Amino acid sequence: MKRILAIVPVLITVFSFTACQKDFDEVNTDPISIINSPPEKLLAPALVNVLSANLVRNRNFNNELMQVTVTMSEDDNAVFRYDFRPNLADYTWNAWYSELTNFRDIYELASGTEYQNDSYKGISLVCEAWVFSLLTDSYGDVPYTEANKGKLGILEPAFDAQKDIYLSLFNKLEEANTLLSGNKAIVESSDPVYHGNIERWRKFCNSLHLRLLLRVSGKAEVSAQVIAKIKEIAEGNPTKYPTFASTDESAVLKWTGGVVTTDPFTNPYVTLLREADFTIPSLCNFFILKLSNWSDPRIDLSTQYGNGTRNRLGIAQGSSGFAGIESGYPPGSSEPKQSFFYSAGNSEFSLQKSPLAGIIMTYAEVQFILAEAAAKGWITGSSATYYYKGIANAIHYWVPDFTTDIANQEFTEYISTADIGWDDTLPLDAAAGDSKMERIHLQKYYCLFLTDFQQWFEHRRTGHPVLPKGAGLRNGGNMPARLNYPVYVSSANASNYSKAVQRMGGDNINTLVWWQKP
Repeated sequence: MKRILAIVPVLITVFSFTACQKDFDEVNTDPISIINSPPEKLLAPALVNVLSANLVRNRNFNNELMQVTVTMSEDDNAVFRYDFRPNLADYTWNAWYSELTNFRDIYELASGTEYQNDSYKGISLVCEAWVFSLLTDSYGDVPYTEANKGKLGILEPAFDAQKDIYLSLFNKLEEANTLLSGNKAIVESSDPVYHGNIERWRKFCNSLHLRLLLRVSGKAEVSAQVIAKIKEIAEGNPTKYPTFASTDESAVLKWTGGVVTTDPFTNPYVTLLREADFTIPSLCNFFILKLSNWSDPRIDLSTQYGNGTRNRLGIAQGSSGFAGIESGYPPGSSEPKQSFFYSAGNSEFSLQKSPLAGIIMTYAEVQFILAEAAAKGWITGSSATYYYKGIANAIHYWVPDFTTDIANQEFTEYISTADIGWDDTLPLDAAAGDSKMERIHLQKYYCLFLTDFQQWFEHRRTGHPVLPKGAGLRNGGNMPARLNYPVYVSSANASNYSKAVQRMGGDNINTLVWWQKP
């Protein structure tokens, strides 16, 4: 009996092993033979997730730093006081890298024989360049060459130098421009930005190229080639390098869900924020008073829109009309909340529910890029014309009835009333006071409203627009130069983290990234 009992566990093990092996391949194979998702299944979710993360941090980070809003707080750790907790940096790092895996998978799937499609390859490269630029402009040196290769066994990727990342991004955009020139059809429903219009993806590709070229144009070691490329794209062969030609061609994911939170394209301000939470921050005086003084159409209350009086930016007046509060106030000295973005009402005129909030890049931004390039003598053409086109189209984006014809009386009266005309006698740049760069970048500031961290990036690059400094600012009153690396990265990828920190000169919010350094 003892001998039989001793054999029983062995038999059970043998039978269990053979049972597991029986029909193993058949049981563990998808009966409908779908091994990989086709590329069209990955594109829309990746775009939605990136833009959702961008809107969240645009609202509670970029807007607070750049004096669009001020969240009433007595806490020293307030973003608008240039002081924030290190874990704030985790969210965008995790969100952006997760979706870069999907964009890379789109490229690989579209490169294979089963789903081969040059347009999906080109779109994936454009999206990679866009998201990697957000990463490196936010953090500096980041994993790039070895990033998103966990399935290849690379679990501790090396950090690439920002200069090398940028040079590679330019190559990606060149490749994407070539791939998209073939105009290979894609599944229309897979593309929530351009709905299958490949030519517009190509125009976004080259417009993004201009943005990134301008970002690094101040670096002596690359400036010559960068300026030459700006000139080639802006003035060379428009058939080879088409860029945005109108506001309608802007790269925007127009949310369609309204208040229906189950719609996959619902504005994330609806799904991620309660209406009461959305109205908490006050607008900052720097942002709202200029629009009010200019009698700007974006906050005009004189027209009846939809089911009542609304302005296109969804701004509710405070008790003193269009007024905000000063940013950077010391704890204990705050003013009552004034104007804010309201959440109630017609979805088209509530920013929380607006279909226009999914901005990637606009035609107006391209015009301000060209205005700066012309003012610096890099391209021919009139700086004033580019500047005025930027203003007209920045307003037109939010107010479709506003003219884009800069010779039109409506536009010329607006410029005259607002007293924001172009002045060729101004100096190109000045640390304080009026200058050509200040005028361009003040208007570009409003153009970049809701566009991820672009206001912050451009302010770090140029120092414009010049922002007032409140008495309650921390960090020595210095605008943060970057986000710190997520805390967990220093332990999960310790060796490569240490090399990156040593190369950059530290891991704190005052460490300059490559394109900021003299």
